[in-house]
Amino acid sequence: MPSEKPEAEQCHQIEGRYANYFQVGHNAFEFALDFGQLYANGSEGHIHTRIITSPSYMKAFLQTLTASIGGYEKDFGEIRGVHAATEDVPAAR
Repeated sequence: MPSEKPEAEQCHQIEGRYANYFQVGHNAFEFALDFGQLYANGSEGHIHTRIITSPSYMKAFLQTLTASIGGYEKDFGEIRGVHAATEDVPAAR
């Protein structure tokens, strides 16, 4: 039987990537979630990760994400939308 690595050791193997750009696509059999970065200078965004999953796991993911956002907002207040968050920022001159 293969030995299992301790959870702390497994976490060190996970690579974190920042994403501020998302796309979601689907067909009859699966969902594709693309994560990437979009830059303020207007250059084209870069997709760095694609997750492909079944409709049932996508629905479970949505439920998990909805619950997590609810918990965050309970602790820290309502999350403003992306456009609302940038409306107060003066344009660069």
